[in-house]
Amino acid sequence: MRSRFVALLACLLVAGTSGPPVRAGGEPVEVDVALVLAVDVSLSMTGDEQAVQREGYVEAFRNPAVHQAIRQGMVGRIAVTYVEWAGVGNQRVVVPWTVIAGPEEATGFADKLGQSPPRRSTWTSIASAIDFSAGLLAGSGFEATRRVIDVSGDGPNNQGRAVTRARDDAVRQGIVINGLPLMIREPSGPWDIKDLDLYYRDCVIGGSGSFMVPVRERDQFAAAIRTKIIREVAGRETGPLLQRAQGEPRANCLIGERPNPDWD
Repeated sequence: MRSRFVALLACLLVAGTSGPPVRAGGEPVEVDVALVLAVDVSLSMTGDEQAVQREGYVEAFRNPAVHQAIRQGMVGRIAVTYVEWAGVGNQRVVVPWTVIAGPEEATGFADKLGQSPPRRSTWTSIASAIDFSAGLLAGSGFEATRRVIDVSGDGPNNQGRAVTRARDDAVRQGIVINGLPLMIREPSGPWDIKDLDLYYRDCVIGGSGSFMVPVRERDQFAAAIRTKIIREVAGRETGPLLQRAQGEPRANCLIGERPNPDWD
């Protein structure tokens, strides 16, 4: 409970005092999707990997295919914010909520993102990233047809409350969680797991139409990020890209976790 309160308080501080976005008539701005890009910056990510990942997001918002996907929505605009996260209480809004209705706004978002170098920090709390992102969505002030958290990372939850509880709490609020599990390097540390895609499938993503796009090669970064954002903007409910085979056991959602007083 305490972790969710801290996340909401952090969101209010990030939002500032200007109030929610409104149209000329005083009504909330309508968007097809309010999207939180929640990106792992834990120490398991090398500096080079982080740079490639960041550039993938920058290039995605400069890509005409993404611009076209935004224009083809019912409203024709989206709201997006970019967040870096690591351990409990370690989340940072890199680019605040931005309304994108065309190439100019999309390129502006990409430019702001490219101006802030990636950072690195300790631990991997996917649960805290989800809680923080859910708080951002709750306080955004947008009237969104869909609310989505896009989580990317290279390891399982190893700090904070249980990731499944954070996921389920967000899904109960009508939020969809999609995933980008990064599987470029072979597992080498105590927190690494071999089948991270299965972990994301069973333990992280959730909500109507949720999906994930595993990345297994460095040169897949940009294309995977672009594909994922286009799907999120388009809102196609095609289900996860990796289905569980009949009789296949679920992934161990506690593989990186330890008993914690924050679990509720």
